[in-house]
Amino acid sequence: MRVHEPEVEVTDEQLLRVHTPEHLKVVEDAYKQLNLIRRQVKIDADTVVSPGSELAAKRAAGLVVAAVDDLMSRSVEVKRAFVMVRPPGHHAEADKPQGFCLYNNVLVGVAHAQAVHGIKRVAILDFDVHHGNGDEAIAMTDRSRLYASSHQSPCYPGTGLTPGASGPHKNIWNVPLEPGAGSAEFRAAWTKTLLPAVRRFKPDAIFISAGFDAHAEDPLASVQLSDEDFSWITKEIVSTVGNGRLPIISVLEGGYNVVSLERAVRAHLEALMKA
Repeated sequence: MRVHEPEVEVTDEQLLRVHTPEHLKVVEDAYKQLNLIRRQVKIDADTVVSPGSELAAKRAAGLVVAAVDDLMSRSVEVKRAFVMVRPPGHHAEADKPQGFCLYNNVLVGVAHAQAVHGIKRVAILDFDVHHGNGDEAIAMTDRSRLYASSHQSPCYPGTGLTPGASGPHKNIWNVPLEPGAGSAEFRAAWTKTLLPAVRRFKPDAIFISAGFDAHAEDPLASVQLSDEDFSWITKEIVSTVGNGRLPIISVLEGGYNVVSLERAVRAHLEALMKA
């Protein structure tokens, strides 16, 4: 394992592959307002910028781009990266920051991999307890991208309600989990529906929206997963989808109990390295 923290910030060119100019203006206006009033600025009820948010958000997306460059430019022994960043990104749509998310970190990385490194088909796998409406919306119209998610429903943001395949290209796969669902339901969702869909898609690279707020100890929802469940899904992604060969870039999303978050991330990392 190598820990690498380059001082990089995402560029407007990289953001504009995913987000509209209007989206960037909303976020930039919030930064400017913050500099004037020197206190938190609300973009919506859940999404706030505060001192340090601009650097953190631009660095978060920039580090995903850097991870793409690292994996795609190096020799084949470097296959996997975990990008440990905040703020998260999977709720940010093309034209709207929301749900704690200013930029869609994962899709910025996906678009960079496709535009700069010639990656053709990308699978985006999301096991955050909340549905990644931004990931889904940006991927939906592009047949070269597949989005697969398990998430609690009903729960924020109230999307991802249709089980199975949806979208104009049938490249969106959702399995809603009822509140209180546990390991059995989570593993069945991935084993029976989501992982087979990803395998049939035959991706050239895998991106993971790695949220750990489906943990039983997390305060923001009520799915009851354990550290071992996050180890299991990671091993399944590496071995049964990637066959141990595909580049995998995992990006931190949710997780709001810092004690269980540390354990779950450790389980995820160990599986990424050893599987």
